[in-house]
Amino acid sequence: MKAPIFLAGVLSALGAGWVGFPRLIYKTAPQPVSFSHKVHAEKAGSKCEDCHALRPDGTFAGIPPLEKCAGCHAAPMGTTPAEKAFIDQYVTPGRDPQWGDYAHQPENVFFSHAAHIRSGKVKCEDCHGDMGKSDTLPPYSEDRISGYSPETMSMDTCIECHQRDKVVDTCLECHQ
Repeated sequence: MKAPIFLAGVLSALGAGWVGFPRLIYKTAPQPVSFSHKVHAEKAGSKCEDCHALRPDGTFAGIPPLEKCAGCHAAPMGTTPAEKAFIDQYVTPGRDPQWGDYAHQPENVFFSHAAHIRSGKVKCEDCHGDMGKSDTLPPYSEDRISGYSPETMSMDTCIECHQRDKVVDTCLECHQ
């Protein structure tokens, strides 16, 4: 009689941990701006590199600076409340949104977008999916212990891609 009760207790604890642990370890928040890649790609004809550019030294500039957005959005171009809020809260006061960084890498990892884009001929969509069809940004999620987003590429992801494309390099290519 005690074994079924014990087993039920173990299964209940495992189930609660399975459901509850991710909620405890990750904090989730929406991005500060309701942004549509789809509108920018389809209506404005923007390409990834128009906003997410490489610097002259080949490093990736990441999220575009507010000046890049303000170049087109000094005044509302559309009629959405989200665009008006963006202009009122960020463009007019000259205040950069505090974006959650989905791809923050550990300090010992060097990832070169330039090497992948220029030499490897990797397209943005290969790693980031077709963001040009996305009307919303996913919420930002961060591991409370490590500070990393679960969206951050894992070493396994890199290894799988390099093996698939027959790229041979040493650990020190990325771990510097």
